Amino acid sequence: MSKDKAPEAAPKKGGKMKKLLVVGVGGTALIGAGAGAGIYLGGGLGEHKATPQDNYPKLVVRSEKEEAASGEGGEGGGAPALKVGTVSVPNDHYKVDPRKYEITYYPIEQPFTTNLADGSGFLQVGISLSTYYDGKLITNIKRQEVPIRSAVLMTLAEQDPALLSTSQGKQRLQRQLTNAINQVLRDKEGFGGIDNVYFTSLVIQ
Repeated sequence: MSKDKAPEAAPKKGGKMKKLLVVGVGGTALIGAGAGAGIYLGGGLGEHKATPQDNYPKLVVRSEKEEAASGEGGEGGGAPALKVGTVSVPNDHYKVDPRKYEITYYPIEQPFTTNLADGSGFLQVGISLSTYYDGKLITNIKRQEVPIRSAVLMTLAEQDPALLSTSQGKQRLQRQLTNAINQVLRDKEGFGGIDNVYFTSLVIQ
């Protein structure tokens, strides 16, 4: 009798093991699915910590479509839409390849007038700024217009009229103005980004 009952007990034990195994696998699958959903909703395995670079202006990649859009916005009234860049950089000292990125010119509406360093006359200058960065930089320029104008006027007031009569002197002034404006933007916004300053008018009297 005991020998006949022994085989019946074995299947019951195996059945319990199978049930436990199924429950264990099912629980593991649910935990795995929950963890996967958490990672997906959280944006990945490593949570991205906000850095100052996230708010820096971005470079605008040059393309035929971008050039056509900038060309159309120049006429017909109304300011063209600010460009949106896609290439992040660690700082504004990043060396930009002008063949790869779109340039934007931003004219400063009011001219700058100041006395010259030797007191012999005055200097009146109209300028336009160039940048390879997107509309965030233009917004920064507008927001810091007052300190930018102050920096430009102080730079102009230090000029020697004899040097300004030469092309080398004008190019030197371009570099000085670029540095002065970038310094204001770095101090106030944490990022420069002006590539060059161009004269739209220059009068010495």
